[in-house]
Amino acid sequence: MNKSLRKDSSTRNSEETRLVAIKTLKLTEDLLTSVTKTRPQWACIVSAVDHRVDRALAILRPQAIAAHRALLTSLRWPPPLSNLTSSSLDTRKSSEVPNPLFTMQGDLKHQYCENFLALCWLQELQRQRKSRQLEGHNREVALHQPLWAIEELVNPVSVASQRHFSKWIDKPEFIFALVYKLTRDYVDSMDELLQPLVDEAMLTGYSCREEWISAMVASLSTYLAKEIFSIYVGQLEEESVTGIKSQARTSWLHLVDLMVSFDKRIKSLVEQSGILLSLQEDGTLRKISSLSVFCDRPDWLDLWAEIELADTLEKLKPEMYEEKNWTKKVQGEVLSNSDDYKCPAVSSSIFRCLSSLIDRCQSLPTVLLRSSFLRLAVTPVIKFFLDCLLLRCQEAEGLTALTDDHALIKVANSINAAHYAESILKEWCEDVFFLEMELDQGDELGESIAEYSGSKVPIEEYGNGIFHEEIVKFEDFRTQWVEKISMVVLRGFDAQCRDYMKNRRQWQEKSEGWTVSKTLVGALDYLQGKMSVIEENLNRLDFVGIWRSLAAGVDRLIFNGILMSNVKFYDDGVERFGYDLEVLFGVFRAWCLRPEGFFPKACDGLKLLKMEKKQLQGGLTGGEKWMKENGIRHLSVTEVEKIGKNGVFTK
Repeated sequence: MNKSLRKDSSTRNSEETRLVAIKTLKLTEDLLTSVTKTRPQWACIVSAVDHRVDRALAILRPQAIAAHRALLTSLRWPPPLSNLTSSSLDTRKSSEVPNPLFTMQGDLKHQYCENFLALCWLQELQRQRKSRQLEGHNREVALHQPLWAIEELVNPVSVASQRHFSKWIDKPEFIFALVYKLTRDYVDSMDELLQPLVDEAMLTGYSCREEWISAMVASLSTYLAKEIFSIYVGQLEEESVTGIKSQARTSWLHLVDLMVSFDKRIKSLVEQSGILLSLQEDGTLRKISSLSVFCDRPDWLDLWAEIELADTLEKLKPEMYEEKNWTKKVQGEVLSNSDDYKCPAVSSSIFRCLSSLIDRCQSLPTVLLRSSFLRLAVTPVIKFFLDCLLLRCQEAEGLTALTDDHALIKVANSINAAHYAESILKEWCEDVFFLEMELDQGDELGESIAEYSGSKVPIEEYGNGIFHEEIVKFEDFRTQWVEKISMVVLRGFDAQCRDYMKNRRQWQEKSEGWTVSKTLVGALDYLQGKMSVIEENLNRLDFVGIWRSLAAGVDRLIFNGILMSNVKFYDDGVERFGYDLEVLFGVFRAWCLRPEGFFPKACDGLKLLKMEKKQLQGGLTGGEKWMKENGIRHLSVTEVEKIGKNGVFTK
């Protein structure tokens, strides 16, 4: 058979001979498949036949491809590109160049279709052989190859296009426009003329539209890697040596912008056939993405992320250091789980830049690339923002120890920004884009753990989202500075009411017409003033934490400073103490209906002081049972005994 193939290669009936040879090889392969399944002991015979078939295919495929190329030349493929201009690239019918695949007729069309079918049959035969030979192995990687016949259409188009590309090294937007125009203009012929031939050849799993598009994108990616990115990398290396800045970073970012835009248009072109692409289809996305150039060069991805990070920080720093961006509130920044975060304008700037980076990240064709870019370019920006918040709070604390209203407002704005950032990151973590990224990382980690432990670890144990670490840091920051504000206000209240605490005689004297102790008025005024400033500037959720923490602190302060200090209470003193607490509760009544519930120890102490002597004596001997019966739930037996001894019964 090999001799006859050589002899007939130049004759008129070579095509018919080739088709007969392909059909013979197909029958041979069917027989080998049957023998392999039914007579596994005949492996040596099958191997010998395989060797002969391989020799035949080594002659047959080059002949079929050579004949196909000759037919394309006679069809005048590719169409001439010389009449294309940079200004006409974006118009659909700018040059009115006819499509040779649609215009071919008669014997030429018949010959082309027969030759196309022959290539498809050969490829299907190759797939069947590989499938049989790789039985029990990961066959999908080896079996799915680009469609040979489509590659033969793309290669001459690519060669002709690169003559134009060389003139547009400094204008890469023209390169992308030309590739998109050629891809779009001839994609219809793939669906209408060639797809039926592929189906007839029973070459399953192939879309001519997708193969045409992916081959065109692959040729573009190859050119970008060899001719453009390599230039930029060289310029950046030279820049690092000489210290003289070049335009390479700007050009790199501009090129990536063009690639992202191009990929979106290409994806739309694929989906016009009804093929919907999802994030899970990394293989398909990689084939139709010009950004797949980073799959083979992860070092370029690192370089790109570094450039993006430097560019983002350069844009953000002037806004971060502009004080009005911290005092001006963003109107309408409402999230699904809160009414108002009162976030400063700088927060919007940060997340606008982060969103831009993530948009670029989403364009990358594989989860691994997206995850790497996120770690290298997005996470450092979040860390930079958190560092700025911490620095501003430390500056405010260092200058006035947060006793000044301006310092309190500065810290409150930072807390607002942190809470807003935390909420945005939590919402992002619920997005399918980030969920898939986390799932992929979880699978990899689970597999690595399984290698050592012999069992997979539940994905839930890996974290609560792709930004879990950053979210925890923002939570810790908020908790820390909310507590500091509470402590500062509590210390100020303590200082203001020091005379009130020290005046032990007031609990044994009659009041002089005042319903509240004079020495407490200044402390309450201080407390109300500070809380008004905080309430006006701090977001609602964190303000709730502050006033509750402050109420607990004031409760402890009053309980330890008055009720547990061996002060003797006369009836008038008990009444005065009750009035004082009621006024104190009034300060907190603006934020809750029953403020006394947040002062449990002071309220239980007042309840004990108001008891009759006989009832109280029962408490000194009744223990915990008596305390429960009389509603004393927040004091120990020792504390009840001590307060009980402080009452002086004059009636």
